[in-house]
Order: sequence, then structure tokens, then C-alpha cells
Amino acid sequence: MADTSNTRPADSEARAPRRSRLQRLMRYLPLIAPVLLWAVPCGVLLYAGQHWPLPVTLVGTALFALGLVGMPLAMARGHGRRQQDRAAIVGDTLLGTSWVLFTWSVLLGVFLRLALAVAGVGEGQDRARIVTWAVLGVTAVLLAWGYAEARRVPRVRRLDVQLPRLGAGLDGTRVVLITDTHYGPLDRARWSARVCETVNTLEADLVCHTGDIADGTAERRRAQAAPLGTVRATRARVYVTGNHEYYSEAQGWVDLMDELGWEPLRNRHLLLERGGDTLVVAGVDDVTAESSGLAGHGAHLDGALNGADPDHPVLLLAHQPKFIDRAAAVGIDLQLSGHTHGGQIWPFHHLVRIDQPALAGLSHHGPRTLLYTSRGTGFWGPPFRVFAPSEITLLVLRSPQLPTSS
Repeated sequence: MADTSNTRPADSEARAPRRSRLQRLMRYLPLIAPVLLWAVPCGVLLYAGQHWPLPVTLVGTALFALGLVGMPLAMARGHGRRQQDRAAIVGDTLLGTSWVLFTWSVLLGVFLRLALAVAGVGEGQDRARIVTWAVLGVTAVLLAWGYAEARRVPRVRRLDVQLPRLGAGLDGTRVVLITDTHYGPLDRARWSARVCETVNTLEADLVCHTGDIADGTAERRRAQAAPLGTVRATRARVYVTGNHEYYSEAQGWVDLMDELGWEPLRNRHLLLERGGDTLVVAGVDDVTAESSGLAGHGAHLDGALNGADPDHPVLLLAHQPKFIDRAAAVGIDLQLSGHTHGGQIWPFHHLVRIDQPALAGLSHHGPRTLLYTSRGTGFWGPPFRVFAPSEITLLVLRSPQLPTSS
């Protein structure tokens, strides 16, 4: 069985108060983040001893000021009530650019300058200018690479997962996971079609989409989502809602997925049977459904398992990894989730780990529960993926009653 190092620490209860304090601090982040994202690079690149000619300093400062003002305005127009796609593209791109620029201004501004000083390279102004050009060069390379990574068809990640309670008749069951497609302001209809073509080459028994289909209503993103109707599976195609559905008329997405031939597992389950053995495939609404105000929407694990034989292994679809606490409490065998994007743009994964128990890969929770967290198939907002590649996941379920084969 393949595994990663993302196992939740055993002392999670002791860490809960610290995590709670960090979560409270995160509430203020939207207020101070734009200032930090633009002011810090401005200071490091222009005012940290470079002594640029006055026109360079003025033009550079004006560009940073424009980013500081323009990014929040574009984000508000693009993701607020107006939902203007062009504004969203501008705002999202500026957000990703400023994050990468901020990160490397801090890292190179400290460590490269220190290394140059220790090595005795140049005087103060020379070292400051070397840092500036290094930051700009690294940022340009990472943004170009990150854009290509975000727009490419994800690589397929394959792994065997052994479930102790899985019957021999279900050994080799092929489960394909896609999630967080986030169809949005950038039209990705062709990308969507290519993703679905890739999924169809995997000869899946079960194909799962664990939510965050798009940013925008089903009617608005229908053309990008339409290729999902071409996905093939020998047994079933199943879907659960993500938190972004609850920003964009979730019931419309449930209805569209049903229209495209996917089975929405809204706090219910179906049975996958083969060779005399049975796997319960269950799904729950995203945890944000509970506060959405939509009638009938909410994450109800009891409802999802109602009527299921407790002796049968359970595969659970839940958008957010944090649902694993509830899953482990009732002995779910395997939970499939997305939501984290693997951090999407390094080092954002450190902030993701404040809110979620796992970032990516396979992790163990409780006496028998496994969690697989996908890095996501698409991207949200900034059209960049830096050190957090997207994925289409093929999980081959293995029974301990048979020898594992590749």
C-alpha cells in the first residue's frame, strides 16, 4: 500500500487551542494581507539600499501602489456581487503575482543578502541590487512555470490502497478521483474535455468528484462543465458538493451533475457489488452546507450510512479533509477529499495546515480510517501552481485476502 508522510499527529487534541488561536488571527488576514503583499516587496526591491535613480524609484513605487489599490478593487468586482470575469482574472493574477513576489522578497531579501555579505561580494548597494534582480528573476520564472502547471492536464497519480475489511471479490476495484476543477473566469472548456479524456483511459469502476466544480452558477459555467457528461465508469459516477458550490447556488450544481449522468451522493449511499462482496459508497454535503441556509442541505453522516450493513467496508466522499474526525469516529474505512489544492502556491500550504488535518496524500486517522486528500484537478483564483502540482488520482483498492500486485 502506498503512503505519504501526512499522518495526523497523535497529539491533535493538545494542538487544538493553538490552532483555534491561529484561526482567529486568520480573520484579520484579509485586512492586512494586501498591504503586506505589496509594501514588503516595494521596500525590499526599491528602498533597501539600492539607491536607484529617482525616475526608477518613482515608477517602481507607482506600480506597487497601483497593485495595492487595484488588486482589492478587481477582486471585489470579480468575486463580489457583480461577478465580472475580466475583473476576476485581473484581481486573481495580481494576487498570485504579489504572493510569489512577497515570498521571494522575504526569502532572498534576508538569506541572499546575508550570503553575499558573508562571501564579501560587493558593497551594500551592489548587494541590494543583486537581491532586487534575483527576486525579479525568480518571480518571473516561477510565475511562468506556475501558469503552465495550472493550465496543463494533470498528471495521473496511481496508488494501491489496502482496506482490511475489503472482500476478495472487490480486490482491484479502480477508483478515479477528480476534484476542485474550479471552472471559472478563464474559459477552460477544452481543458475540461482533455481531463475527461484522460479519466476515460483509466478504465475506472467508480469515478468520484469531491466538489468545488466551479466558481459561478451552473448556468454560467455549463459549457465548461459539460464534458463531465462524457466520463465513463463501469459501475458509477458519484459527486458531492464542495464549499464553492454554496457560494454559487449549490442546488443548481446538484441538478446539473444529475443531468450529466453523475449521481449526487447527498447524505446517502449506494452499493458497489462484485464477486459476492459489497462496498458501501457514501457521500455527504460539504460542512459549509450546514450554515448555507439552503433547505435540505447539510453534512449528515448518519443519513449517508442509514440502512448500510455495518459489516461492509465504507468509502466516503467528503469535500474537506477536516470531516475525517466524524468519519474516524464511526470507523469509515476510506475517506476521499480535496479542498486543499496542496497549498497551490508555495508556501501557502502552511496556512492550509492551520485549517485542515492533511494537505495531500494518504494519511491514517483512528484505528482503521484512511484519508486520501487530492491536491485538486484544477486551480482556484490565481492561475498558478507553484510546487503543488494538480492531479487526477487512480486508487486501486486491495483486499488483504489476496496478495497485492502492481
